Amino acid sequence: MAFSDHPKIVPSGEWMIAGLLAANLAWTTICLGGARAETMVIGWALAGATLALQLAYGAWKGRATHRAGWWLLPFLVYAAISVAVITPVPWIGKRDWLGWAQMIAIFWIALNGLRHPKPRFLVLVTVLGLAVFSVLLAAYQRYIAPDWLMLGRVQAAQYLGRSSGSLGNPNNFAALLVIAIPPVLSLTWQRGASAVQRVLFGYLALMLLFGLALTISRGAWLALALALAAWPLFLRRQAWASRVLLSATAMGLVVIAGVMLYSTMPRVKERLDEFARDRGESSRPVLWKAAARLWGSAPVLGTGAGSFNTLFEKHRPEDFHDEPQWAHNDYLNTLSDYGAIGFILFFGGIGAIGVKTALRRRSPAVDVYTGWRGAGFGHGLAIGLMALAIACLVDFHLKIPAIGLWLAVAAAELVRRYWPEEDDAPVEMWKQLSAIVAAVAVVVATLAIALPTYQGEASRQAGRERIDLLAMTPNPTLNQQKDALTEARALLGEAIAFDETNAQSWADSAYVAALWSHLAPTSRNDLGREAEQAARTALKYSEVVPEFWVRLGVALDLQGRWNDGSEAFLKALTLAPTNALMWYHQAYHLSLNPRVNKLALVAVETCLRLDPHHAAARSLQQRLSSTSP
Repeated sequence: MAFSDHPKIVPSGEWMIAGLLAANLAWTTICLGGARAETMVIGWALAGATLALQLAYGAWKGRATHRAGWWLLPFLVYAAISVAVITPVPWIGKRDWLGWAQMIAIFWIALNGLRHPKPRFLVLVTVLGLAVFSVLLAAYQRYIAPDWLMLGRVQAAQYLGRSSGSLGNPNNFAALLVIAIPPVLSLTWQRGASAVQRVLFGYLALMLLFGLALTISRGAWLALALALAAWPLFLRRQAWASRVLLSATAMGLVVIAGVMLYSTMPRVKERLDEFARDRGESSRPVLWKAAARLWGSAPVLGTGAGSFNTLFEKHRPEDFHDEPQWAHNDYLNTLSDYGAIGFILFFGGIGAIGVKTALRRRSPAVDVYTGWRGAGFGHGLAIGLMALAIACLVDFHLKIPAIGLWLAVAAAELVRRYWPEEDDAPVEMWKQLSAIVAAVAVVVATLAIALPTYQGEASRQAGRERIDLLAMTPNPTLNQQKDALTEARALLGEAIAFDETNAQSWADSAYVAALWSHLAPTSRNDLGREAEQAARTALKYSEVVPEFWVRLGVALDLQGRWNDGSEAFLKALTLAPTNALMWYHQAYHLSLNPRVNKLALVAVETCLRLDPHHAAARSLQQRLSSTSP
């Protein structure tokens, strides 16, 4: 019996797995794509429970495991080694590893846990429903509330006028849509389709394309266009002349659609004119060059899991003020963080699975069925994944959990269709025991590692947001300051209780202690020592983060240890020589000693050269100039 052709009776275990998987897809997609740590607390709880259930259920039923499920596990092992041994920012690397682990776990679950068509259909319908729902949200953003986001958040100013659906970033939302659009289109033009099917899915396809247009995401548009145009070239049953004609037709339709959008949507015209004026991208090449340099510094092993954003500071150009977080190219980002070994293990594993799937004889069921079980739908899934692979050249899509989940589900469905394996053979008891042990290990790892990590980061983010909101409040009252700092201190204490290895939580705690010193000047020394202890704890976990050295320098200044503080601020400047904020802190530190007033002026002038709009630096410059002899 083929791997994808099973009796009509669906075991209850598969329905449970499908239900949990659908719930995870819905939760993660709707909650800003899983970008927030508090979302991932629930997301990982669902993922861990689903994987443990699938392993235990498979052991109980004696089910064989598809070979493709094993091919990405070596990358997870290597990435774990990178977190433990290589990365200079292990608390960030741990969250990066958890992101990879969830995506690969969902691929394993969908591949091995859902063999019957009905549970698979439930998961696929969930994905389509989420895509449609997100387009409705995108229309709401475009025409009613441009700054609205899920979870009560407010859209960043740079994205106003562009829709992001249930996500925060329009480009990431567009990446979700390029996965969903080709399969829906395939159901529209499928040979033998009924009129109802053509009308229904034609309408849904137009709706999803409309949502893609609202994102004004040039990279996603181009990725989908290239995938649609290239796909006919892979149709081995067609003559080459027919393939080329189909490819040219697809490209022609894309060009026509692009001209219509350019002519009718001012925001699209603005984005494309900007692209032409800049002769391409202006900011992304900066990040790509930095990622290439970082990879060049450690070509085999990489600089460590999740290290790009921190180590980017040494390569930051003077006129670049963004906080990139990632390299805006998933391939370069992986090379930078994990080196050639990690790149080959992950993308090589994906490539091997893809080639194996493409070369294998597809399941007979693919030729028998129409609709979503037919060959056309599988082709649509492949086009969507190809489009996503192209889009990953210009963005950080694999870092967004919702995109990883959609990718895993689509890839598992493709492998199941075109790479059938023999059904269950007698399974030895040691394999069943191993699966049960693995299920228990997943539960333990979820409860002991994943959930505390994300809950700790969620509390830290909430605490830091209280501090940042206070900084943006004009002339806050004394009570406002006390309330904000009290709440921030409690949240950061909670964050450390959940995950004491999160160095950023310790640094933020040092920040709060320093801010308290302005409200309690008589406790200045005590608060300085508290801040110093927290800053040194952060530095125990990593000495490459410039902010940690700033926190230490501020703590030492509070204690009147100006000379010791000088060393800390100089270390921060060494790590981030073109960061305006580091120069501001250096200038403020120097301003505490009247004997080096001229040096303080030089430092603040450097800050303003790097960032002319730094208001605090401008105020400090005026004060220093008025006291300068």
